[in-house]
Amino acid sequence: MEYETIAAAVEAEQEISRSRFLVRLERVETEPAARDVIARVRAEHPRARHHCSAFVLGPDGRVQRSNDDGEPSGTAGAPMLDALVSAGLSDVVAVVTRYFGGVLLGAGGLTRAYRSSVASATQRAVRQPRGLRRSVTVRCAYDVAPQIEAEARRRGYAVGAAEYTDRVAQHFALAEPEVAALASLAAELSAGSAEFETGSAGYVDLRR
Repeated sequence: MEYETIAAAVEAEQEISRSRFLVRLERVETEPAARDVIARVRAEHPRARHHCSAFVLGPDGRVQRSNDDGEPSGTAGAPMLDALVSAGLSDVVAVVTRYFGGVLLGAGGLTRAYRSSVASATQRAVRQPRGLRRSVTVRCAYDVAPQIEAEARRRGYAVGAAEYTDRVAQHFALAEPEVAALASLAAELSAGSAEFETGSAGYVDLRR
């Protein structure tokens, strides 16, 4: 399973009927980290009336939270969350700081303003794909290691660091279908002498 987050923080601003809407998008992987971002933005703008927020977490976007922070119920957090989900992003928190300009926008106006603020920020974001990869280590003789590495790179496998002792321990991060293929490759090129060790699986950033 693969999904997309953002590669770096994004800031955007728009003015609607004299109210300023300042958007901050940041990449986070846990709920406490998302709440830390919200608290930090609040501290940076102590005079602002509202700091509305929404975040989506996890490869499947299962964790979703939003907060209207004093705006009429459903006019801020929910449309912000909808903008994140519609953009297909996860592991991201959005905070919209509103400086009230003296003109009431009404429920519909607020909903459109908060959603469009986040939507515009997501459009500016550089996307970072992430995928589930399993760590694999191949231990082999020095004369075989370069052959395995070269063929792995040719196939597009993610090649990591290597350790050198009496043998070479070359690390890889592989999609599940690639694990068996690399095992066969290592066995073939080493005439069966290579040791193949599979480790844990986790989500990693993929090349864009």
